[in-house]
Amino acid sequence: MPEVILAGAAGRIEARYTAGKTENAPIALILHPHPKAGGHMNNPVTVQLFHLFMTRGFSVLRFNFRGVGKSQGEFDSGIGELADAATALDWLQAKNPTASQFWVAGYSFGAYIGMQLLMRRPETDGFISVSPPTNAYDFSFLAPCPASGLFLHGANDTIVPPPEVDRVVAKLRSQKGIIIDHELVDNANHFWNDQLSEVEYHVGSYLDRRLAEKAED
Repeated sequence: MPEVILAGAAGRIEARYTAGKTENAPIALILHPHPKAGGHMNNPVTVQLFHLFMTRGFSVLRFNFRGVGKSQGEFDSGIGELADAATALDWLQAKNPTASQFWVAGYSFGAYIGMQLLMRRPETDGFISVSPPTNAYDFSFLAPCPASGLFLHGANDTIVPPPEVDRVVAKLRSQKGIIIDHELVDNANHFWNDQLSEVEYHVGSYLDRRLAEKAED
């Protein structure tokens, strides 16, 4: 897949992009885990999310946040990283002006940034949040959440205990007009060691159902 370089607020942003095969192919932006914990766009879960959308005909972009890989700048505690995500989405939308849908998917820290991006882009059709760090960051900004989506979490996650995610999901489910799916995977930890097939199954099944529902509209 071709490397692309985007012009971000902190300098260049290193990215990977695959185009869908139809003119109105849906688009998806994939966000990686925490840069200070070794997160980057080639993280296995991040790549898995990328391929799940790609194989379903999406035009998909993943990128390195500032200060990671060939991306310039320094870690900015989430503020600059949200700006990077917005820049990447602007590029993706400009590249695909007739896209039929827009989705955002993130893993861990990327899920936190993705949900913030969601709040700023009401045109979002759906989201995937894998292992969202609801105990490390305040997710109360999701009021109201503008799109339906999936929270995927490991039952053995000791970094973000499942009850922390339950709390956020329960709050979101009280809102009208959206549907929040929440899948808790037995034996999976925060890093999905040896459990990538579970990510593939749960996210893939969710995407297939949502895309089928959209086709019936």
